[in-house]
Amino acid sequence: MRERRHSRVHWWMLAAAGLVALLLAPVASSWPDGLERVAEDHGFIARAITLLRAPIPDYILPGVPGSAATALAGLLGVAVTFFVVWGLTRLALRATRH
Repeated sequence: MRERRHSRVHWWMLAAAGLVALLLAPVASSWPDGLERVAEDHGFIARAITLLRAPIPDYILPGVPGSAATALAGLLGVAVTFFVVWGLTRLALRATRH
């Protein structure tokens, strides 16, 4: 019973985080982050190399128009983060039970 209640709380927390991401991601700052800003200000941004391609570059979901692209990117980020943490937690709990 207690585990079921915790599971329900987790789903409500995911829904709340998703709603916050959906509503607030479009109003997030479009200015460059700290490191990118420093690179621009000191003129070495052109020498930057790409090690890995971002799946959602600049927090804009490709193929989705307007501010919905940013909102959906935020929602997708919340979902991916939640399921990765949830999966790792389940693995850790399973390992401690044995």
